[in-house]
Amino acid sequence: MSRVVHFEIPADNPERAIKFYEKVFDWQIEKWDGPIEYWLIMTGEEDKPGIDGGLARRENPTTGVENTIDVKNLDASLANVKAHGGKVIRPRMAVPGVGWMAYVKDTEGNVFGLMESDSEAA
Repeated sequence: MSRVVHFEIPADNPERAIKFYEKVFDWQIEKWDGPIEYWLIMTGEEDKPGIDGGLARRENPTTGVENTIDVKNLDASLANVKAHGGKVIRPRMAVPGVGWMAYVKDTEGNVFGLMESDSEAA
């Protein structure tokens, strides 16, 4: 079975996007020492479930990424997104038997989902 192992976030203003993701999710983002302008995103400890990704300057205005990010407290995360310049575009909704989900837009116009696991969500 195939699994997502990396994600990439396009950004018109990489510095602004880096600040947003570091503040909202406490991710560590470092400039890559490679031949292109690219930043590596570490989302957590290597021995924990999850994936890491990258951030690059947007080259095509029609491309984007949409991933779902697991959060401990959806309401607190939505407030944090708004506090750092993001927008809620689909409010909290139940995914029965899975959890609570919402869709937000970051400071660069990228859409992503936030999911709080809750097997009793209905």
